[in-house]
Amino acid sequence: MTLIKSISGIRGIVGGKPGEALTPIDVVKFSAAYGTWLRHTNPENSKVIIGRDARLSGQMVSRLVAGTLQGVGLNVVDLGLSTTPTVEIAVAVEKAAGGIILTASHNPIQWNALKLLNHLGEFISEEDGAEILRIADAEDFVFVDVKKLGSYQSDDTYLQKHIEHVLGLALVDTAAIKNANFRIVVDAVNSTGGIAVPMLLEALGVEPKNIKLINCEPTGNFAHNPEPLPEHLREISKELEQGSFNLGIVVDPDVDRLALMCEDGTPFGEEYTLVAVADYVLKNTPGNTVSNLSSTAALRDVTVKAGGEYFASAVGEVNVVTMMKSCQAIIGGEGNGGVIYPESHYGRDALVGIALFLTSLAKFGKSASVLRRTYPSYYISKNKIELTPDINVDHILARIQARYSKQPINTIDGVRIEFNREWVHLRKSNTEPIIRIYSESETYTTANNLANKIISDIKEIISEPKN
Repeated sequence: MTLIKSISGIRGIVGGKPGEALTPIDVVKFSAAYGTWLRHTNPENSKVIIGRDARLSGQMVSRLVAGTLQGVGLNVVDLGLSTTPTVEIAVAVEKAAGGIILTASHNPIQWNALKLLNHLGEFISEEDGAEILRIADAEDFVFVDVKKLGSYQSDDTYLQKHIEHVLGLALVDTAAIKNANFRIVVDAVNSTGGIAVPMLLEALGVEPKNIKLINCEPTGNFAHNPEPLPEHLREISKELEQGSFNLGIVVDPDVDRLALMCEDGTPFGEEYTLVAVADYVLKNTPGNTVSNLSSTAALRDVTVKAGGEYFASAVGEVNVVTMMKSCQAIIGGEGNGGVIYPESHYGRDALVGIALFLTSLAKFGKSASVLRRTYPSYYISKNKIELTPDINVDHILARIQARYSKQPINTIDGVRIEFNREWVHLRKSNTEPIIRIYSESETYTTANNLANKIISDIKEIISEPKN
């Protein structure tokens, strides 16, 4: 079984033994630690927001979290079925002390997680996360007596408030979208995007009769692997191939990642969601951009072309946000389809991404596939190696760094090695027990060959006799 404690929250497979998976005992322990941390850091504010995606364990986990937070004296506002960016926005609007999003994001159905937010509605820092883990490990929390229990209330209005917020962004042009008369297919993997995305599209001016919904019942029974990668999107691809639609929209279970499909059924490219949205924003408000070390160089290219400066951060939304603030970036995100637009809020938001992309496409006046061809073409090969307890990741990374010491190397997050216009980035995942190996080149064959060479190096290192 698996329980992962990282900068991305507390994530694990539901069921099993306490301490080895995300069991009810672990949910209570980490919720109590987080609630205790909130009370210590912001003693005058007892309000906390929670919300969840539609996965099968969500209601159980939500009840445990809500009751535990009440037990440490916090007043819970429960958004129910919601999205990660909706909870982030609600924390700021409600002026809450923090928030917890109950979602394992792109992980399969057996996983769930507690994603922890600060009073700004942003993911907590690594330092704050370490303190919460210390409190949990030491069980350094005390529950209040019965007369001081926190309150509980539900609020199902925030999806609509989130959509109204998106409509109010200056670069979102609902008239242009309405006039484009888009015909759109949506795949929301049977989670909360099936509620939020159609609501947004109609609010943007897309006619309901022009929206086809696939896997949009929020039952939590994911119709396919929830990570929005091309190999998991054959159903929507076949629908688009029939030629009746302009665009396919795919979101992950908690609606912070956005993948787009062209009118002919080909992927726009998850890496290019941010590139396209950033290009539109840069044309209207020049400035700097940020993405993580595992994201395509195409963002750098469009940024430099627009007169801005590009910066790379460590992987993880909190790292991207920290870098964005330090360089005053006007847009940023991650190459997994995560768009962070500070004019809205500092969090990955697929709804913001959809609204900006549709505005851009409407003003472009041509097809999504034609728009895609206007951007520099790079190909990323994404690979991984499953970890076993006896694999020393730090040793592997150090050995790889030594092998390629003559190349430019960045070690702020794992090891990223530059080879002229190619790069490879290997790092231990924050969300799964794996080493990720990403490589990019101007041809897929070269990117794949580069990744295979590094994988071969890693396997050779792993097989070496232990000293």
